[in-house]
Amino acid sequence: MSNNPNTTTTAAAAAGATLAGGEAIAQTMPKLGPLSTASPGPGDYSGGAVDFTRLGIKSEETFGNFGCNVFKENPNTPDWTTANAYFERDVHNVDLRMSDGRELRCWAFGDPLKAPGRAIFPSPTIRVQEGDLVHVKLESSKGSHTIHHHGIEPTTMNDGVGHVSMEVTGSYIYQYQARHAGTYFYHCHKNTVTHFEMGLYGLLIVDPKPDAAGKVAAYSGGPYYDVEQVWVLDDMDPRWHEITNIDHDVGLCGDDGGLNIFEPKYFLITGTPTRPNVPTEAQKIVAAPGKKILIRLLNASYSVLQVKIHGLEAKVISVDGHSLNKPWNSWMTIAPGTAFHMPSAQRYDLYIDTTSLANRGRTGTFKVEFEFQHWITRKVHNVGNPIYEGRAFTTITI
Repeated sequence: MSNNPNTTTTAAAAAGATLAGGEAIAQTMPKLGPLSTASPGPGDYSGGAVDFTRLGIKSEETFGNFGCNVFKENPNTPDWTTANAYFERDVHNVDLRMSDGRELRCWAFGDPLKAPGRAIFPSPTIRVQEGDLVHVKLESSKGSHTIHHHGIEPTTMNDGVGHVSMEVTGSYIYQYQARHAGTYFYHCHKNTVTHFEMGLYGLLIVDPKPDAAGKVAAYSGGPYYDVEQVWVLDDMDPRWHEITNIDHDVGLCGDDGGLNIFEPKYFLITGTPTRPNVPTEAQKIVAAPGKKILIRLLNASYSVLQVKIHGLEAKVISVDGHSLNKPWNSWMTIAPGTAFHMPSAQRYDLYIDTTSLANRGRTGTFKVEFEFQHWITRKVHNVGNPIYEGRAFTTITI
């Protein structure tokens, strides 16, 4: 019997969509940031004390309860504090139409508050402001899941790692404070390898507080930008999706589920399936001359990602949610056409200032190339195949 998530929704038409940041709802709690996708907090909680003896963090750790018999509970949130940024997430099936016409069964977190019943892939962005006290309620009505806010530093029970706390079978409210502006992401940390591959992830952005004029920089004390783009690179092995849709827990108990072989056939930029020699128009950037561009780049693939930006100089201003503008460090300059590489789960914030291009009259359309490389051989996946080769590109037009 399948342990698939609940609520099947076909999302071919919604592929690549993201939630737009709406205005904050009127509230008496601290004001949400100008770009926030949050709702105001739900107020105080009177669920009572947490019984820590029922959870992994207070029990003897064994191979069984770490992998096969992970604690499944729906406790109260410890040290509850009223939040000023509140989100809800549930779990959906999503059928994405790939470049060869095939519909591939994926999963995604849904947003019952802002987009009830709507399938969005990648999952809706969580966007908050530096200093916000954040609550994220997970509703997991079929099968168990968690939410791990990758790069954030909450308490152990709120970290969403089931092996050391619990997996959620009903609902749980994760609590953390967003302390550092930057680009992060969130994902299920139950059967991490497969649930991430299935698509249970979304971007998490923490903005700095706005300045006196209301402008928001890339990070506190960082540069301002005029155009923002998100590029999330992903690869998918359809065989893994077939296995995981049948067995929610494949490989967790030491069984050989065939996950030692990863052979992706499909490649995506922010939910849009790609072709190796066809530009991914949905993810292109268009900016007026003289504008500053901020690109939030996440490698959500299980490949080594190689990136080349032709004709434009880019600066890496932040890595994994932390700025490089430190006394012991500085921005990294990437010359036009120079390849750089990113492992799985890494984030780069790229900053492109087009002022000098405008001054020199060197505007135009510039190609951005992505290669998905095998971790061991470093060869491009399916090299030479006109449909399934692990290459993709989009453009930046100035």
